[in-house]
Amino acid sequence: MTEQLRKSIFQQPVWVVVFALTAAIAWGWAFPLIKVGFNAFGITADMTGSKMLFAGIRFAVAGLIVLSVARSNGRSFKTSKVIDWRFILAFALMNTTLHYFFFYVGMSHSAGSRAAILNSLSTFLVVLLACACFKSDKLTSSKIFGCAVGFCGILTLNLGGAESGQFSWLGDGMIILNAICGAVSNLMTRGLSRRVDVFVGTGYSLSIGGLLLIIPGLALGGTLPNVNLLGIICLLLLIAISAIGFALYNKLLSCNPVGKVAIYNSLIPIVGTVTSCLCLGETFHLKYIFAGGLAALGIYVINKGK
Repeated sequence: MTEQLRKSIFQQPVWVVVFALTAAIAWGWAFPLIKVGFNAFGITADMTGSKMLFAGIRFAVAGLIVLSVARSNGRSFKTSKVIDWRFILAFALMNTTLHYFFFYVGMSHSAGSRAAILNSLSTFLVVLLACACFKSDKLTSSKIFGCAVGFCGILTLNLGGAESGQFSWLGDGMIILNAICGAVSNLMTRGLSRRVDVFVGTGYSLSIGGLLLIIPGLALGGTLPNVNLLGIICLLLLIAISAIGFALYNKLLSCNPVGKVAIYNSLIPIVGTVTSCLCLGETFHLKYIFAGGLAALGIYVINKGK
């Protein structure tokens, strides 16, 4: 299969939908898997080092898998300038290290179903920032309306009494910071693809970013207190989600308008909310339906356009 054919596959509408939804559904399952993994390994909310170690192992191994597959497929590993490595390091910090540091801390202080909906903020930020940064992404009335509806959905999460969940800095605040990092790294993917093969760049991002989580995690005394089969299975599934999800998603971002790809992430909060309630036994609050519905509607409006 030629490189030209590979590129055309990732630009064909049908395959864009298939690959983008595959990544979105996989990432939706990450919410309950992280929670189950924490419980299985005995990682509690106050064990920051252990959370960083858990996340770092996940992404470092996923990155090595992506790099191995890229090498076996004969992809180029060349980066011609020092500035390229600086960019790759910055991308790794934003896309993996900071992104998932905030995510893992937030997940340990928030319900998985709530975090899944709040994380959809990243999608709307990507759409708005892409319009400001790229000529191929135009700001339209449908995008403005869709983002407004989506933001209303996120605000709906804070309606109701304390028993139905309210804003917290260590929970919701960290998930919001994670969403911002995710949006910025989505935009940086276009620059990554101009400096190195996008699959290779994804592998570097995951492995370097994972290592930058493991080192401080160990320095903070991080361990996996109770190593057992369930924890290992969760970790392996999360590694697979990262390797497959990021490889597909970053390739799509590199050869399609950012907003066109990002909107498929509307499925993440729905999958994340449902799987968290089913797998973790979390209470399904009525406001989750309104919040998730508005978030999905907002992204549908953006995708539908005219």
